[in-house]
Amino acid sequence: MDDKSALLNQLRIDRGTATAAPSGKGKLWFGAAAALVAAAGLAYWFWSSPSGVPVHVVAAQAIAGGGASAAGSVLDASGYVVARRQATVASKITGKMVELDIEEGDHVKAGQIIAKLDDTNIRAAYNQANAQLDYAKASLAETQVNLANAQRDYDRQTSLLKGHFVSQATVDNAQTTLDALRAQLATQRTNVDVVARGLSVAERNMDDTIVRAPFTGIVTVKAAQPGEMVSPISAGGGFTRTGIGTIVDMDSLEFQVDVNENFINRVKTGQKVSAKLNAYPDWQIPAHVIAVIPTADRSKGTVTVRIGLDDNKDPRILPEMGVRVSFLEDRPDVAPGSPPPAGVSLPSNAVQVSGTTGTVFVVREGTVERRAVKVGSSTADSVTVLSGLAAGERVAVGDFSQLKDGVKIRIEQ
Repeated sequence: MDDKSALLNQLRIDRGTATAAPSGKGKLWFGAAAALVAAAGLAYWFWSSPSGVPVHVVAAQAIAGGGASAAGSVLDASGYVVARRQATVASKITGKMVELDIEEGDHVKAGQIIAKLDDTNIRAAYNQANAQLDYAKASLAETQVNLANAQRDYDRQTSLLKGHFVSQATVDNAQTTLDALRAQLATQRTNVDVVARGLSVAERNMDDTIVRAPFTGIVTVKAAQPGEMVSPISAGGGFTRTGIGTIVDMDSLEFQVDVNENFINRVKTGQKVSAKLNAYPDWQIPAHVIAVIPTADRSKGTVTVRIGLDDNKDPRILPEMGVRVSFLEDRPDVAPGSPPPAGVSLPSNAVQVSGTTGTVFVVREGTVERRAVKVGSSTADSVTVLSGLAAGERVAVGDFSQLKDGVKIRIEQ
């Protein structure tokens, strides 16, 4: 019994004995372990998270033989297709239109009748003037007969006077009648001329009721309908048409573009141009500079340039279409057998161009190297680098404001 009690006493926990507090050295070891765990987590997060400036990478492409010698763009601009000969046709007089012979898209020739106005009143005036002319001519013929009779009477009285069969007064009366009829004849001749001119005016008014095409072209706008009043001037209220239709001479089409005045020195008369319509972006249209308009728009800071088409017969080219043009540089002809100029091609957004020089950022093992290059011709999509870059070298494309020599980059697809 005593042995069992002793064993139980050995298993009993002594509540009165205080737990020994850890020593100061144990605390130091515990803090160091916690710091190591935190540092490991921070390092893992730092190395596993993406870093660097995000960029895309393009490779410099070698230009095929002869490609570098082709003319490149020295300036790009945008504008519109315009017609140098375009007219909104109207009548010369005010009247009601009774006939219209055009529709949009119709081809018309110079002098072709396209509309007719009501000529009832004008035709009546014409008939009246014609009758007045007939009356004036009849009166003139009557006076001519009377004048001939007066001439014979005067001659007779003059012969009788020589034989002293009539008095001098009788001869004087015959002379007076002859002179009066001569004056009357001159007046009536003048009257016939006046009436004839009035008839000519009536004829012109009659002709003005017929509207003709001023030149050969295509109808683009039909602005009136039969039964409407038309007038060369606006009558107000919106009930009178001032135009019948618009005709465009398609042979007079050209491009007009606005060029920033800072770059107008790159454009000259006769310069070759390559154009693309917005509606047909894959169609290259050969053209040339007709003239540089000798004035600038102060509000926009631009100068208008007229560009003629080498072949403007294509029906796809329509007035008011949008167009982008590239003014091509003058390149000397390469002699047969001579090697083409060396160079590589890069996308236009990979080069910061400033005149004949530029800047690129070449990719080097996760960083970029800033490099100056010499640039040649350029288009809206690509730039030719003549020197400073070799074919196959990779160039960074991104936010150039964040790229610097030696900066770390992150390549994105």
